[in-house]
Amino acid sequence: MQVITAIDFEYTGSSPGFNSLPWQIGLITVRDGKVCPGESFSSLLRVPPEQPFNPYTPGRWASIREEISAAPALPELWPQLQPWLQGRALLAHHVPTERSLLQQSFPFHHFGPWLDSLTLARVAYPRQRSYKLEDLSDALRLTAKLQTACPGKQAHDALYDALACAYLLQEILTAPGWRDSSLEALCALKA
Repeated sequence: MQVITAIDFEYTGSSPGFNSLPWQIGLITVRDGKVCPGESFSSLLRVPPEQPFNPYTPGRWASIREEISAAPALPELWPQLQPWLQGRALLAHHVPTERSLLQQSFPFHHFGPWLDSLTLARVAYPRQRSYKLEDLSDALRLTAKLQTACPGKQAHDALYDALACAYLLQEILTAPGWRDSSLEALCALKA
C-alpha cells in the first residue's frame, strides 16, 4: 500500500442566506496501513466575521471566533497543502463532503484516488448501530489512542477527526481478510 492522507474539514453549518464554509482542516499520514501521528497538519481557516455559524454546529468554534476571522483562507495554504494532497490517495469519512470542497477550492487540480472510511466501516462492521466517526471510535476502542495522539482535542476538531479516520482504516486493515487488500480494491468498495 502507498502513502495515504486522511483529511477532515470542520464547517460553519448552513444558515439562512449563507453557505456552509470550512473553518478548520486536519491532515494525517497513513503509511503502509499504519498511522503516523507525527506526520500531521492542522490549521484554522478564515471565515469572514459576517458569516454566521449555525448554533447547532459542533466544535469549539464559538470560543475562537476571532482566531478564525484572522486565519488564512484555504487557497492561501496551497503551498503547505500540496505535498499532502497531490500524488497521494486521500481518506475521509464520507468522501463527497471533503472531495467537493477541495474541487471547489482548487478547481485546476486533481485529487485522489479516494478511500471512504464510512463505506469501509459499513462493509467491515455491518452490525454497528451507528457509523458516526466518534461512535465507531468508541465502539472499536480507539478513543484512548486518539486522546494520546491528539491531547486536548476531541471529536469535531479537524485533526482529531482525521486521526480517527486514519485509526479506523488501520483497524480495518489489521482484520483477517483485509490485510492484503489493494488500494484499488479499497477505493472501489461500495456499501
